Amino acid sequence: MYACSKNEDEITPEEKKITFSIPANFPAPAYNFEDNKLTNAGFALGKKLFYEARLSADKSVSCGSCHQQFAAFTQLDHKVSHGVNNCQGKRNTPPLVNLAWQKAFFWDGGVKNIETSPLNAITDACEMGTDIETIVAFLKSTAPYPDLFKQAFGSTEINSQLILKSITQFTAVLVSGNSKYDKVTRKEGGISFSAAELAGYNLFKEKCSSCHAEPFFTDFSYRSNGLDLVSTDEGRSHITGVSSDFGKFRVPTLRNIEYTSPYMHDGRFYSLDEVLEHYNSGVKSSANLDPQLKNGIPLSSTEKEQIKAFLKTLTDNEFIKNTLYSES
Repeated sequence: MYACSKNEDEITPEEKKITFSIPANFPAPAYNFEDNKLTNAGFALGKKLFYEARLSADKSVSCGSCHQQFAAFTQLDHKVSHGVNNCQGKRNTPPLVNLAWQKAFFWDGGVKNIETSPLNAITDACEMGTDIETIVAFLKSTAPYPDLFKQAFGSTEINSQLILKSITQFTAVLVSGNSKYDKVTRKEGGISFSAAELAGYNLFKEKCSSCHAEPFFTDFSYRSNGLDLVSTDEGRSHITGVSSDFGKFRVPTLRNIEYTSPYMHDGRFYSLDEVLEHYNSGVKSSANLDPQLKNGIPLSSTEKEQIKAFLKTLTDNEFIKNTLYSES
C-alpha cells in the first residue's frame, strides 16, 4: 500500500525499492520529494542518522530515542521529551506520522519546512544539545558515513543540507494509512465497523471532527482546548507574537492514538478516559478558549466507550511493526 513494493517474501528490507505512495483516501501531499530524490541509499542513510545516538552532545540520545516506533514514533510513558543529561523538555513528543502532508511542524508551528525541522531537536539544550557543525565534523571523520553519503548523493561531501535531506527521506516516508478505519473507508476486503465502532464513528463526526478532520484526524490548526485558566506555556503566541494565540497548540492527529500516550502538549493525561472526561467536564474557560468548546463536549459513559472503540480503529499495526522503519 505504501513505503515499498515487493512480490517475494524472501526479499530483505534492504533490497526493497523504497517508494512514497499516497493512500487512496489521502489528498496530495505538501512535500513530494521533487528536490530530494528518494532512493534506497538516501533512505538508509536517513534511517541510520535517525537512530544515531552519537550525534547528541553526550552520545546518549538519537531522534529515535524520543520517537519510538512501537509508540507510533512518539515517546512512550514520557510526559515531556527526555534528552541529553536526563534533561526534561517542556512539551510532549509529537508522533512522526504523515509528515509529508504538513506545512508547519511542532506544537506551535514554529518550523515551516520538513527538511529543517530536525534542527530544533539537534540544537535544543534539553534534546540533543549540539549543533549541526559538530555533527558534520563527526560524520566526516566517522566510518561508514563518507561512503554512505557517496552512495546516497554521489559524493563523499557531507554538509548540513545533505544531512537534513537524508533524514527527510526517512521521516517523510513514515506514512500511516492502513488502519481498520482506512480499510473500511476504502471498502477493502469486506471489512466493516462493529456496532460499537460505527456508533463511535457517528459520534466522532458529530462532536469531534470539526477539529480532528479526516483523513489525518487533525485540521492542522492551533486551538486552546481549555486545559488551564493560566498557562505557563505561551504556545502559538511564542511564534506569532499575537496575544490571541496565547495558550493555543496544534490540534494533534488521532491516528494511532491507542499507542501515543500520554496526551496533550504537556502529557498530562495518560489515558483516553482522562482525555474524554476533560472534554466532558474539565474544560476551563479562558479568553482564547476555542468557541466550539464553550460548553465542553457532553458525553455519557456509553458514548465515551463508543468513541474509544472508534479511535482504536485508527491503529495502523502494519505501520507500527514495519521492519523497514526499525533500527535493526
